[in-house]
Amino acid sequence: MPQIVILPHPVFCPEGAVLDGQSGKSICDTLLENDIEIEHACDRVCACTTCHVIVREGFDSLNEQEEKEEDMLDKAWGLEPNSRLSCQAIIADEDLVVEIPKYTINHAAENH
Repeated sequence: MPQIVILPHPVFCPEGAVLDGQSGKSICDTLLENDIEIEHACDRVCACTTCHVIVREGFDSLNEQEEKEEDMLDKAWGLEPNSRLSCQAIIADEDLVVEIPKYTINHAAENH
């Protein structure tokens, strides 16, 4: 079972966290199931960038990005070469280190 290290984020995970990941599940679903309430304004259908994360380690183990995700990521705040939409990033068997960016382009957080 891969581990997911979440780097500290002032709002969503101030202390950081180490989570057990499940192969075949998205990073977003894993965060939400572990009470890390990352924004996901489009309800995880790849129609916004509020669940944007930066994968610091293990990026190449994730599933390939589809064109729709690549297009959406172009709108993300703080885009980096190892950015993914967490709703589209499917965990494989390798450990991950994930950073949640400080900001999103959302002006108000959605409450799901």
